Amino acid sequence: MNLNDLGWNNFFNLSFQQYNQSGCVPARIARQDRQAYFAYCEAGDLIAELSGKMRYEAADRSELPTVGDWVAINAQSTGGRGTIQAVLPRKSCFSRKVAGFTTEEQALAANVDTVFLVTDLDSDFNLRRSERYLTVAWDSGAVPVVLLNKADLCDDVGKFTAKINSVAFGVPIYPVSAARGDGLESLNEYLTAGSTIAFLGSSGVGKSTLINRLLGTDRLKTRDVRSHDGRGRHTTTWRELILLPNGAAVIDTPGLREVQLWTDEDSLGKTFDDVEVLSSQCRFRDCSHIKEPGCAVREAIRSGRLDPARLKSFLKMQKELRHLSTRKDQRARLEERDKWKKIAQWSRRMRKNR
Repeated sequence: MNLNDLGWNNFFNLSFQQYNQSGCVPARIARQDRQAYFAYCEAGDLIAELSGKMRYEAADRSELPTVGDWVAINAQSTGGRGTIQAVLPRKSCFSRKVAGFTTEEQALAANVDTVFLVTDLDSDFNLRRSERYLTVAWDSGAVPVVLLNKADLCDDVGKFTAKINSVAFGVPIYPVSAARGDGLESLNEYLTAGSTIAFLGSSGVGKSTLINRLLGTDRLKTRDVRSHDGRGRHTTTWRELILLPNGAAVIDTPGLREVQLWTDEDSLGKTFDDVEVLSSQCRFRDCSHIKEPGCAVREAIRSGRLDPARLKSFLKMQKELRHLSTRKDQRARLEERDKWKKIAQWSRRMRKNR
């Protein structure tokens, strides 16, 4: 297996130099199954587990390998198994906050070049959700591309394209049909040898069906959406890196029930460029766009130049990120306190043993 076909380049080669003398080989994580990792390397497929040092020294789960990561592995001479010694620096990382009340980052996919944000022209179409997906994609360091699936079932594709274009400034938008294969030739410029593309979207929008089309075979399981509400049912249950016949790699992801952000307020700028431009024209630099006089954002809403739902979404995400920032600070303070508490306990034990 050629490393370049897996996405290996000078960025990763330079990072790997320190592991050359230790007998490690570079490998790319394709899938995780409980405590085991499935990886690709030049010698073929490997099943690997974390070294004890990695398992116990990782500050949180985001430092552990995820799909798309390049890792340094000590491979056994036989048996197709190995031990992961380190994760190489990532050139991009697609993350979200873990579900629930825990303040922790969950890395969903690493070293992605392009994110295909898949929605359908049916019951799943939701501009507010698309804004969240776009924010996560821009923050990852990858380039977002919007795929409007099930175009063959829509009577007015142009109307939906215009709606998405109103929130995805400058982002390429492609109407496609996974069922019939329509429009997939437009994606060839992204699906080049050595590139990595992640598919992101809700359940039932057709991510797995699209990948099956690109593979030319029904490798991934697919299921129809529920007839009574049009909602999708989870078919993909894990993230997996899959190699296409042309040398590109795609990452299939389960449908996300919730997209909790793991970023800061600055990352809203690309998704809400229109609101940011208007904000710069407000009378007060710290305008909240709620009740201050001279608010250019509210004036744009009154004149019909800005959708009020757009501002509501911006303010909601801004509030969410401020709350996340506070939770991160609290967590950092608790971790610092625990660190010094452990140092004090160790110091007391050392004095007793003298």
